[in-house]
Amino acid sequence: MSELRDSLPDPRVLDIYKLAVEMADRISARRAVANAFFLTVNTTLVAVVGLSTTQPDSALRFTTVCLAGVAVSVCWWLLLRVYRRLNAAKFAVINQIEADHLPVKPYTDEWVELMPGEQTATRRARLGKAFRELGDIERIVPIVFGLLYIVLLVGRLMT
Repeated sequence: MSELRDSLPDPRVLDIYKLAVEMADRISARRAVANAFFLTVNTTLVAVVGLSTTQPDSALRFTTVCLAGVAVSVCWWLLLRVYRRLNAAKFAVINQIEADHLPVKPYTDEWVELMPGEQTATRRARLGKAFRELGDIERIVPIVFGLLYIVLLVGRLMT
């Protein structure tokens, strides 16, 4: 029984670990809400651009909405970058707490399972690669919207 008690982490460390995991989860949830918000805004702006093409005197509105769409897309992309960096830092801390203080390492083990062929790579490199893969997919959407606005604007100005 004393062996089990000796292997248990300090309750203060466990509380900090729980808080770090909760904060990481909240950041991920906030990022999902932000993605939904920006997707809604961009969809609305694309609809306004589409409606603007049916009116002959709407060049100024069309240009303004396209430029606003580019600005919104850039803000979205930058926000995703901030969330990605923040999550990477939070999970680095969580992994360090696991390595230093916990007998069970669920987050560390999860990354090992996600990237089994990269056992020799450092934890930070594996974590960075996984975030890049997910982040690359996620970051494509604001880029696509931004390019769409630019193409529409250039197309309108050329006619």
